[in-house]
Amino acid sequence: MNTILHRSDSRGHANHGWLNSHHSFSFAGYHNPERMSFGILRVLNDDTVAAGMGFGAHPHTDMEIISIPLSGDLKHQDSTGRTAIIKNGDIQVMSAGTGITHSEKNASTKDEVKFLQIWVIPNKQQVTPRYDQVTLDPKNRCNQLEQILSPNPDDQGVWIYQDAWFYLGTFEKGIKSRYELNMSENGVYAFVLKGSFQLGDHILTHRDGLGIWNLTSIELISLSDDAEILLMEVPMK
Repeated sequence: MNTILHRSDSRGHANHGWLNSHHSFSFAGYHNPERMSFGILRVLNDDTVAAGMGFGAHPHTDMEIISIPLSGDLKHQDSTGRTAIIKNGDIQVMSAGTGITHSEKNASTKDEVKFLQIWVIPNKQQVTPRYDQVTLDPKNRCNQLEQILSPNPDDQGVWIYQDAWFYLGTFEKGIKSRYELNMSENGVYAFVLKGSFQLGDHILTHRDGLGIWNLTSIELISLSDDAEILLMEVPMK
């Protein structure tokens, strides 16, 4: 088993006033040659957007873009004609393919919105742009991992053009859970949203990330109540 540890305070950081963003991997003005990606996981941004503010319309091509709201409401608009509000409990995916333009703005004029923006390099290029959004019940991930993304349109959660699986779990203190990889050649990037966990020999706390590969399973132990974790299983090539 190989690991790479990214402590929360080692991430890239940009505060634009209206946007406070932490980057687990190189992004925009933050460039670290040792943090270009984890396999095909290219971007993991931890964003807080001020009330009434947001990202104006901008283009993407050949990228799978996943948004996971953590608090507040995010308004999405794109060039496919889709307008939607995504909130905590929702998972949104956009396959940029041949090209799509979108904007994401805080739907509230009073409260900030927090969300994860994740980019995954697809295994198919130049596909027809698509958008998908699902609402999942957070109760289904109490003391267990709930699948929120996969390569299969018939599975639970959203799907993308890549052999990747994402899971969310919220655990009480002392609960153990074992994650079995779907594909042995994949790796797993674990990102702690709340509380603390032990994964293998590593203790992870709020917003720490741990990349793991050359393994078939990994045991998680929750070290605090209401601890929340995101696991992203992705191809390493």
